[in-house]
Amino acid sequence: MKKITSLFLLLLLLGCVGESEKANSPSNRIKIACIGNSITYGYGVDDRVHNAFPVQLQQLLGDGYEVRNYGVSGCTLLENGDLPYWDTQEFKDALEYKADIVLIKLGTNDSKLQNRNNLGEFETDYKALVTEIRKSNEQARVVLMLPVPSFLKDSTKIWDPVLKKEIIPLTQKVAYDLDLESIDLYQLFIESPNLMPDGVHPSSIGATEIAKRLYEHIVTEKQSFDLIQDLGIKDFQNSNFYGFQQFDFEHDGLQLKVVTPKEALYDKPWIWRARFFGHEPQTDIALLERGYHLVYCDVSNLYGNKEAVDRWNRCYQLMVRGGLNPKPALEAMSRGGLIAYNWAVENPDKIACIYADAPVLDPESWPGGFGKGVGSPNDWKQLMAAYQLENAQQAQQSGVWPIHNTEFLAKSGIPMLHVCGTADTVVPYEENTALFANRISAAGGDISVITKEEIGHHPHSLENPKAIADFVLEHTGHKINFAEIPAPGSEYRSAAGWQEGKGWWSQALQIDSLCKASNAIDLLLIGNSITQGWGGPRNYVTYKPGQDAAQSYFHDLKWIGAGISGDRTEHILWRLEKGNYAASKPKVVSLAIGVNNFPHNSSEEIVAGLVQTLNSAVGQFPDATILFFGPLPTGLDPLSVRRAKFRRIHKELSQMDFPKNVEYFNLEALLSNDKGFLNTELFSADGIHLLPEGYQVWAEFIKMQWNKINQNQKISE
Repeated sequence: MKKITSLFLLLLLLGCVGESEKANSPSNRIKIACIGNSITYGYGVDDRVHNAFPVQLQQLLGDGYEVRNYGVSGCTLLENGDLPYWDTQEFKDALEYKADIVLIKLGTNDSKLQNRNNLGEFETDYKALVTEIRKSNEQARVVLMLPVPSFLKDSTKIWDPVLKKEIIPLTQKVAYDLDLESIDLYQLFIESPNLMPDGVHPSSIGATEIAKRLYEHIVTEKQSFDLIQDLGIKDFQNSNFYGFQQFDFEHDGLQLKVVTPKEALYDKPWIWRARFFGHEPQTDIALLERGYHLVYCDVSNLYGNKEAVDRWNRCYQLMVRGGLNPKPALEAMSRGGLIAYNWAVENPDKIACIYADAPVLDPESWPGGFGKGVGSPNDWKQLMAAYQLENAQQAQQSGVWPIHNTEFLAKSGIPMLHVCGTADTVVPYEENTALFANRISAAGGDISVITKEEIGHHPHSLENPKAIADFVLEHTGHKINFAEIPAPGSEYRSAAGWQEGKGWWSQALQIDSLCKASNAIDLLLIGNSITQGWGGPRNYVTYKPGQDAAQSYFHDLKWIGAGISGDRTEHILWRLEKGNYAASKPKVVSLAIGVNNFPHNSSEEIVAGLVQTLNSAVGQFPDATILFFGPLPTGLDPLSVRRAKFRRIHKELSQMDFPKNVEYFNLEALLSNDKGFLNTELFSADGIHLLPEGYQVWAEFIKMQWNKINQNQKISE
C-alpha cells in the first residue's frame, strides 16, 4: 500500500494525475481543453504521460492554468467519418468541462481515402462542432490548429496533398467565417520530418514544439482594435487571407491592402510588405497569428524611386494616424528591396527591422543584367524612365541604389535579415546580398543572412518561417525567451547516452532519488551531457567518458552527477524548482549549462536564462559555494560563429556582480592551445564534448577549487 501511495504522490508532483483528481483543482485557474486526435492524445510520443503536448503545455503555463487532454486516436472531424470525434466520451467530457480556452486539433484522419468522399461536409461539420462548444461556454476562446504535414508515401492513408490543398484551406475558411483564431502547425513541421518518426505523429521533441507555440499564443497580451474603422474607411473590398480579414481600398491616391489579426498585440505592430503581395505568405501568416497587422502599398513599376518613397511616406502617416506602431517591420521581396531600402534611407528612425528575401539591391545586376544575371531589358527600360536616367553610366553614378548606401544603413542601426538562394541567376546573390552584407558588416552594421544552397530566385521565404518570424518578434519586442521559462525536457533517444527506454524523465527521477537519499554531500555537478559524462552511480547512463577522471579526483568526496544530455537552461530551471536537489545539502555546486541553447536562443537570451538559472541555484543552495561556468568553451576554431557567440555570452557574464557564494569561471584559456583553438586532445570533433583527457583537466580544476573552499572554511572556523 505504501508503494501505491508514493507513486500517487509522485504523479501529483509531476502534474500527471487522472481527470478525477484534477476536478479538485482551484476554480480560479484558466481551463484549457485540448480536443483532437492521436496527435493530441500523444500516440507515438515516448512516455506520453509526461510528454504529450497538452501535458508539456501545462508544465509551461504553470499553476494559473489547468490543461486537460481530450484527444482520441483515429478520430475524424467529419460526422460521417470512419471514427467521428462527435461520438466519443471525450467530446462529451470536454463539453461538460466548460473550458475557457478550447484548442481543436482535428482534420488529419479526414484525409484518409475512406473519408475523402465526405470532405464536402467538412466546413459545415467544423462550424457545427464550434457551435456545440459555444453552447457549453459561449465565452470560450476557440482556437483552430491546422494539421501537421504527413510524410507518408501511401496515398490511401493520411495524405499530405489532401491536408495541404483541402483540409487546411477549409479550416482557414471556418476561422475566417466564424472569426476564430488559428495556429499553423503545418509550417512548423514541414521542414522537420525528423520530428515525426513515423511520418505522421510528432515525437516527444516535436510535441515540445507544439506546446511552445501554444504557450506563445495563450500568454501573449492582445486587445481588440479595428484599424479600418479607426481610419474611417467605408469603401473597401473584403476577402479571406488564409483565415484573416483582408481589406482592399483606395485612399488619397494610394492603392492599399491591409490584413488584420484576430486581435492585435498591445502596441499594434505591423509588417509592411514591399511587392508581390500574397506570394509565399508563410511569414505574413505567422505574424498575423501573433497579432501583427499586414500592410501593402502598391508602388508597382516605380522601382523604389522618389514617387514610390512619397507614396510610402503617405501610407506610413496614414497607418500611424490609424493607431499602428510608429516603427513597422519591413518585408522586402525581390525588387521590393529597392523601395524598402530607399524608404529606410529617408526614414531610418521609423523602422524596427528589415527582412529582405532575395532582394534587388543593385539594379545594374537586375534588371540591368550587367553582371552574372540574365537581366530584364523591359524592366531596365522602365527603371531608367522611373529615375529619369538616360544611360547605364548615369545609373552607375546616381548613388541612389541600396548598394550605394550601405555605410549609412549600417550606422542607422537597423537590424536586417536576408534570406537568399545561392544559385539565384535572376538576382545573383554575389552581386546583391553578399556584397551588401559584407559592406554592412564592415561598417559595423547589424545584418544576418540565411542562405539556401543550390536554390535559385524561387521559392522565396522558408517553408517553416520560424527563423524569420523570430527575427521580427525579437526586434519588435515580442519574442518570448524560452531559455528563462522553467520546463521539463522531452528527450527520449538512447543516443543521448542512455539505456533504451530510460528517457529524460527516468534520468531526472533517478537524480532526484539520489539527492533525496543523500545528505551533506561534498559536490553536486549540475549540467547537460558534458556533466552527465562524469558518470557516478546512475545506472541508466551508458556513456561515461569522465568516469576515470572522477575516480581520480573525486574519490575522497561524496558527489552526485546531475547532468542530463540535451538540457538547456530552462530544463535546469525546472529541475531545480521541482526537484529535491537541496536535500543533498552540497558543500560545493558546479553549474555548467548553456551550450545546448546556442541553436535556439540569441546570446542575450542565453545570458538571461543563465542568470535565472543561477539565481534559482543560489536560492536552492544558500550555504553552498557555486562554481558557475556558464557554457563550457565551444567551437574548435577561435574565429567560428559558435566561439563568437560563446565569447559574447561570457563577456556579459564577466561584467556581472555575483552573489558572494558564487565563483564565476571562463575555462576557454584552460582548454585551448596557445593559438586559441580548442585543444583537440581534450575535445571531441564536434567542438562541444570533452574527451576523457578533457575531463581530467576539468576535474583537476574543480578539485583545486574545492580544496580552496574547504581550506578557507577551516580557517574561518
